[in-house]
Order: sequence, then C-alpha cells, then structure tokens
Amino acid sequence: MVGIKSYGAYIPISRMNRDIIGNAWGTRSIGGERSVANYDEDSLSMAVEAALDCINGEDRQGVEGLFFASTTSPYKEKACSSIVATVADLNKEIWTSDFANSLRAGTSAVRAALNAIKSGEAKSIMVTAADCRLGTPRSVDEQTFGDGAAALLLGDSDVIATIEDVYSVSDDITDVWRTDQDTFVRSWEDRWVMVNGYTKNMKAAISGIMKKSGLMPKDFAKVVLYSPDARSHVDLAKSLGFDPKTQLQDSLITTIGNVGSAQSLVLLVSALEEAKPGDKILLASYGDGSDVFILQVTDAIEGVKNKRGVKKSMGLKMMLPSYEKYLAYRQLVSLPEEFIKLFPSASVMWRTQKWVLRCHGSKCKHCGLVSFPIQRVCFGCHSRDEFEEVRLSDKKGKVFTYSLDNLAGGIDPPTVQTIVESDEGGARIYCLMTDCNPKEVKVGLPVEMTFRRFHREGGFYNYFWKCRPAR
Repeated sequence: MVGIKSYGAYIPISRMNRDIIGNAWGTRSIGGERSVANYDEDSLSMAVEAALDCINGEDRQGVEGLFFASTTSPYKEKACSSIVATVADLNKEIWTSDFANSLRAGTSAVRAALNAIKSGEAKSIMVTAADCRLGTPRSVDEQTFGDGAAALLLGDSDVIATIEDVYSVSDDITDVWRTDQDTFVRSWEDRWVMVNGYTKNMKAAISGIMKKSGLMPKDFAKVVLYSPDARSHVDLAKSLGFDPKTQLQDSLITTIGNVGSAQSLVLLVSALEEAKPGDKILLASYGDGSDVFILQVTDAIEGVKNKRGVKKSMGLKMMLPSYEKYLAYRQLVSLPEEFIKLFPSASVMWRTQKWVLRCHGSKCKHCGLVSFPIQRVCFGCHSRDEFEEVRLSDKKGKVFTYSLDNLAGGIDPPTVQTIVESDEGGARIYCLMTDCNPKEVKVGLPVEMTFRRFHREGGFYNYFWKCRPAR
C-alpha cells in the first residue's frame, strides 16, 4: 500500500509578537506570535531544511523523485526542486518538478507523487512545501501569515501511514491572489471569501470523500483542516459533525501563523507526531478548490518520532525586538549595501556545486585527512587525486575560532565569521554563523550546518552553507 514513509518540518527560529505589528500601525493585534524567516532564508532554503529533517535516517539513494511546492518561489523560471534535490545530496538520476500558483500546491504535489508511485513509475518520492508570503502592511494578513516548510517522503513499502483515499474539487474563484507584478497578497471582501470560497469548497470536498469512502465523522481520530485564521476551521469542523475539542488538529495560527501552501502539510506533520497505530486522519487543504486525503496510521509510526518536526522546531525561538527588524528581514526598507561586494559566475557555481551545494569535502585515501572545500592535493600527505567525497552537511562540529565583524554592514550586524571544526575527520570549514546571539558565541560552541541564501548578484540568487548553534 502506498503512503508516507517519513516526515520533516522546519519553522524558523525567529518569532514576532503580533502586538509589535499592531503597535507599529496603531491597530488591534490579533494576539499570539508568528514565525519570521531570517534575512538569509527563503522558501527554497526552508524547503531544504524540511527535506533534510525528512531524509534523516532514510536511504537517500532510494529516493527517485523530489517535488517542490510554493507560491513564493525565488525563481519564476528555474526549477527550485532541482536545487533542493542537489542540496539534499540525492541522486542526479531523479525526477524533479515544481508546483506553484496555488495554496493547494503542497497537496497537489502529494497527489501527483501518490499517482506516480501507484502507477509504478517510482517507488519513493519526496514532496517539499514552503512559503514566505507577504501580507500588505497594516493588514490582518501581515499578522496572520507565518513562514515555514514541511516535507513528506512517499513510498510503496515500510509506510508509517497509508493513503487510503483522495478526493478533489476545483473552483475558479478570485478570493486570494497575487499577480506577477504584486509584492503583497491580495484578497476580496472577507465574508464573501469565507462563504463562497473556503467554506463552500472545503465542505464539498470533505462531504464528497466521506460519501465515497462510507466513513462517518466518528471514524477519525484526527481531522487536519487548512484554515486562513484561528477560527474558521473550528466552525467548519462543527458544521460537518466533527468534535473540535477531541478531533480537530490545532491550526497553529496563534503560534506560527498561516504558512501558505505548506500549511496543510505542516499540520499533518504535527498530527503524525502525536498519532498512534490504527488512527484514521482526514487531511483537507484549500486553494482554488480543495484536496482531501484519508490516511491510516500503521505500527511503523513509532520508528520515526525522532524527527525535529514541528514540535521541536516550535520549542526553539528568538523574538524579534522590533517591527523595523522585520521590515529589514523582508527587504521592505532600504539599508546601506554590504561593504563586501561579490561578483558570482554561473559557470563557477556549476563547477563547484559538489561542495557549494552538496557540502562535500574530500577525504584522503592514504592519510584520512578531510578537507573542505574539495582538494585534489592532500594537505597532509600531498597525495594527488587520491580521495573520496564525504558529506559534511549532516555532521555537527564546534567553533574552532571566530570573529565579530562590525564593518561588513548588511542587514543584521555584526557578522559572525567562524572556522568550524567538523566531527567528520576534523575538517575545518570557514563559514558565517546565523540564527545566533553574537554575544553568546564562543570557542568550542557546538554548531551544525544550515543552507542559506547569501545575496542576489549577477541576476540570480547565491546560496551557500552557514553554521548555527546546534539545536
């Protein structure tokens, strides 16, 4: 039976109390807090984080496809799925595809992967979904939206939850949208959107799959419903006969916000973290219609609860001190340019992707010395072209030495420059540190690698690895 083999999620460590937004504009706060991607994060880098969490402990060589879903892809013409697959160190002989333009992109990708596996075209496909949407300043959306990502590994064996049934409805409705020239998400009148868009489509899809499967509301241990706010999914659940107190999965709106096309998958991961063998789960997404899935949890669920997932990610947070800092992170205000200017080359990026994207080092076959970046000549024994590549992205390390640079400029000074000593052969890696309090950085601090966006030069985005305090 085809189903989910593993899951992963990523919630940025930065959070912003919604009172800060309300105070900035003199408007009412909806309460709680929202997740905020760091200045060096975007939908692609967050999808990488979720994918690495999902693939942890799994056979990377067995993954035959990777899908990337987002409404905020950093590229309009370039496959981000190919970048995610490369950074996750998957095979080059892999099917990659991007899904976009709808809040249903995440579940659309899941359904495509499901059909591909059922047809025998592939045995295992990973689906990643991430969003970093911008609500118009002073709007409720600005407070409601959050940033985050989720990943699911689907396959035809050793599944932790089988996908028993799927049902979809499509609706050409202009309720929430963003044109190719818009920076901020637009929406029509709230009540009309809720009645004729969200409620109508969600009811139609959920009622349709219930009728098709012959199941009743009482048959489900957990109901996972996409929700644009903190209340709408509760009213929907009640109208369909579900008990919000015992069956409805927390929407996480008050703690991280609505994470767009990743919302349904993030909530599903949250449900799977608490699921027990035998539980039936109903998952419903929304966006120009609705996708609904019925899942059955298997005994194998107990073997994958070591993931970072949603719960552990939410337990780690650093509060943004001001609304101005949020504007800087989202590049909505102009700041002085960085002192250091780089001039990237697409051909150099292509030649160096084994260490720039895959984070491979070279391990000498003679003396065992590990070097980063990849070196043809060993620093230790001087042997030439006698090495094997080793992956360093999933290895922890410690700060060997560091400096705080207050002259480099940038969005969030000071810049923390570090030399990391990796647990893999003691390789020394020069990189920047992120997601940290510069005052708490010290020699010997345990760190881990994280994939981040550096800058936009040469007309394209440049990504590389940084380190952060180990979580």
